[in-house]
Amino acid sequence: MLRKLLVSGAVLTGLLTANLCAADEGTVNVLYAGSLVNLMERSVGPAFEKETGLHFQGYAAGSNKIANEIKGKLRRGDVFISASPKVNTALMGATNGDHVSWYVNFAESPLMIGYNPQSRFAADFKKKRWDQVLQEPGIRIGRTDPKLDPKGAFTVQMMTKAAELYHQPDLVQKTLGAPDNPEQVLPEETLVGRLQSGQLDAGFFYSTETSDLKIPAFRPAPELQARASYTLTILNDAPNANGATRFVDFLLGASGRALLKEHGVDVIKPTVTGNAQAVPSSLHAVIDAAQ
Repeated sequence: MLRKLLVSGAVLTGLLTANLCAADEGTVNVLYAGSLVNLMERSVGPAFEKETGLHFQGYAAGSNKIANEIKGKLRRGDVFISASPKVNTALMGATNGDHVSWYVNFAESPLMIGYNPQSRFAADFKKKRWDQVLQEPGIRIGRTDPKLDPKGAFTVQMMTKAAELYHQPDLVQKTLGAPDNPEQVLPEETLVGRLQSGQLDAGFFYSTETSDLKIPAFRPAPELQARASYTLTILNDAPNANGATRFVDFLLGASGRALLKEHGVDVIKPTVTGNAQAVPSSLHAVIDAAQ
């Protein structure tokens, strides 16, 4: 009797394990830069599910924050999409945990200054230069943490350049305050929502966010230009490597690239950095076709 119970228990455990594995194989976990929330959750994810039958599970946050969580083994995923190639470099090599062997640059998006059209400062943006409006008393500005998100770092860099270009040595202090100013620094995935709800008057966003959500925005002078350089990779310890490959195949394919363009992302010629031999063979054809 005991033997029968043990055998039954072993069979049951095997079935549960098989079901869990099947569930894992049917879900693709995509960790992505918070500036892509609307694109991923409302467009790419649903389209991917419809075309492949697989389930898209997304997690959005600042690129550096995600990388830190991967490195600290606090989060696992199949695909990682960042807004800066440097973030991938921090995950490559044995000393960095060997989480990433290669990545593909596939799109770009310039940094913009967006504002709420209902804000009491909205009219000023139409009459004055944007940096002058950002210095007005009472204006509520939102940005991301330069330590956790490339967009936050780009914001500080752009404002530092603007201080030189416009001969205003105290511009950064007047507009941003300290790099980690708690009155401005917010999680990337919440920044758009706070602007739209009226909690912010203005903020720093990528063009994919302003274009996609019809946020009025200004592009700074060419001398101040900063932009996201979106990259993607399949993590070396991806629980669902096959599903990850199908997701990358979709995003870099004709359907995915069309969706990126619809959402205001500048699609570029895909380029591979790192160990190209580690790239799944099926993806080489997709990358070559997108040249």
